[in-house]
Amino acid sequence: MAGNGGEGAALGKVTCAAWIRRRDDDGPTGVSRLLVAFGRGATASSPPLLELLEFDVRASALASEPLARVVLGEDADDTARAIAVHPGGRELVCATAKGCRVFKLVYRDFGVHLISREASPLQSVGPQKCLTFSTDGAKFAIGGEDGHLRIFHWQSLNVILDEPKAHKSFRDMDISLDSEFLVSTSIDGSARIWKVDEGSPLVNLTRSPDEKIECCRFSRDGTKPFLFCTLVKGHNVWTMAVDISNWKRIGYKKLSAKPISTLSVSLDGKYLALGTCDGNFCVVEVQKMEVAHWSKKVHLGSPISSIEFCPTERVVISTSHQWGAEITKLDVPPEWKVWQIWLVLLTLFVSSAVLFYLFFKHARIHL
Repeated sequence: MAGNGGEGAALGKVTCAAWIRRRDDDGPTGVSRLLVAFGRGATASSPPLLELLEFDVRASALASEPLARVVLGEDADDTARAIAVHPGGRELVCATAKGCRVFKLVYRDFGVHLISREASPLQSVGPQKCLTFSTDGAKFAIGGEDGHLRIFHWQSLNVILDEPKAHKSFRDMDISLDSEFLVSTSIDGSARIWKVDEGSPLVNLTRSPDEKIECCRFSRDGTKPFLFCTLVKGHNVWTMAVDISNWKRIGYKKLSAKPISTLSVSLDGKYLALGTCDGNFCVVEVQKMEVAHWSKKVHLGSPISSIEFCPTERVVISTSHQWGAEITKLDVPPEWKVWQIWLVLLTLFVSSAVLFYLFFKHARIHL
């Protein structure tokens, strides 16, 4: 459980959260390599805040005190609504009702510091519903409540695409693993595919008049590229897969009886997470498209606004407007580490060598 920090009612609830994986060659030895960024709302005694907390892998818990904390502003419009972290772990973008702010993570003096960076093209864009980096970190996209889509080169913030009428209002957005495509959905149920480098629309996903495409995420395993979407038809909610080579539907599966409020994919592509409007979430094994984990009443009665997989562990962090943030350890097989793979290979090599020796020795005895 993440809770709402070590200072009780003095601090506002967590409004959004994101994992930060610090690269091995960054910063001094001893600084945590796995952090969580929290946005906090304002209270009578505290302004809107942005915090960095250390994540304890062994305990699957956050530290009670932040490593860094900055004030975002003076009123409620300065509260963080969403956070996007650059894949390199050195920068993050924080969306507010006014626009977006960029912060650099600086590792010095045996600590972590959040330093505000000038980013004028982002600062006055208004409230944004979606923001995401491409996997290679070279592109950054934002989708607004007003339906305005913007794609930028990172870090120059030179504009690739500026489309004021991309949607009625954004519902969800994601960039493919190869950074070639962007998918966006609208509150009216439509979905569009865009070519990122060209900054142009490619195709509208087909749907019948009684269907609404809501959440969207590209696959991440790097083998067969798919697009996953949640599809609402009447009172039924389906998770469908779309082949990105022709943008045709491949299949559907009903994984949750409740309306889906958010969708996420693990970095290794093995799992999907679906958060529901009543505060539950399930984790689905992609290869079998079967539910592998259920967490119920995590955000009792409140729609889950975001859910994100930990980059290195089978852990997720979820948020809701009513209950803030929660850390959940998943009841699924853990991800294999590099050293575990090498240990298995070494064991196989040693076993083969021993068997070869015994076979050779036994063969010589019978000559």
